[in-house]
Amino acid sequence: MQHLLNGDNATAVGLQDRGLQYGDGLFETIAVRAGRLEFWHRHVKRLRLGCQRLDMAAPDEQLLLAEARRLLHDRSEAVIKLIVTRGEGGRGYRAPESAHTSPNRIVSVYDWPGYPAGNETGGIVARYCTTPLGINPLLAGVKHLNRLEQVMARSEWDDKEIHEGLMADVHGHIVEGTMSNLFFVRDGTLHSPDLSNCGVAGIVRDVILDLARAANIPLEIGRFNRGDINGAEELFVSNSLIGVWPLRQLEQRHYRVGPLTRQIIAAVNAARRNDAGHETV
Repeated sequence: MQHLLNGDNATAVGLQDRGLQYGDGLFETIAVRAGRLEFWHRHVKRLRLGCQRLDMAAPDEQLLLAEARRLLHDRSEAVIKLIVTRGEGGRGYRAPESAHTSPNRIVSVYDWPGYPAGNETGGIVARYCTTPLGINPLLAGVKHLNRLEQVMARSEWDDKEIHEGLMADVHGHIVEGTMSNLFFVRDGTLHSPDLSNCGVAGIVRDVILDLARAANIPLEIGRFNRGDINGAEELFVSNSLIGVWPLRQLEQRHYRVGPLTRQIIAAVNAARRNDAGHETV
């Protein structure tokens, strides 16, 4: 792995960085495949939205792109992670005035994780987590740096056969996976949890919603409990690195990799190859 901090090679940030002190910042994780930064423009758009929500200056897109390309060199497959923090500030929650601080920009490159192909074709095993997601509409959808709920949820199991855990909010509504967004199919309709109170609005989730609408697939965004999920005919999760993984088992229930799931997988993979929002390395 290699990191750039504000364009310079680095391995650390200052101890007073507000991202370290308070989780005061945002991040994006971008797949690089076949020499393309997948859905680059969607990632940058979400990063800008998060900066607006946190009332923080957004970094220049062309600068981020140049730094990502610099790290990638001749790599055609990798993972680029972008982190933006509010920068360094003194003790206390109150953010320094913009005249006295400037955001820190971190761009990192990691090896491609090399997930098994069978995760997409045959499905994965998942479980329910007991760690709940707190309700906060102000931060809902934003990919901010404070991921303690996900860290705690992911610590609930160490079984290598289980690839994901589903998380509910404090009212018992299933919202997302620890690292993914959730979809399920029932009676020919594609369902996905509402994210207006909590959860991360994933890039591939948005791609799937756009694809479903374009294909006139019946779609419902709502609040669902375990009974709704358990009664589904098909289940799958998504994120920028995995694309789409069907769930073949959730707790003791088994699910098929059904026709609508396969249709979505094919459409997402086509978008990953051909979307106009990519940038080349």
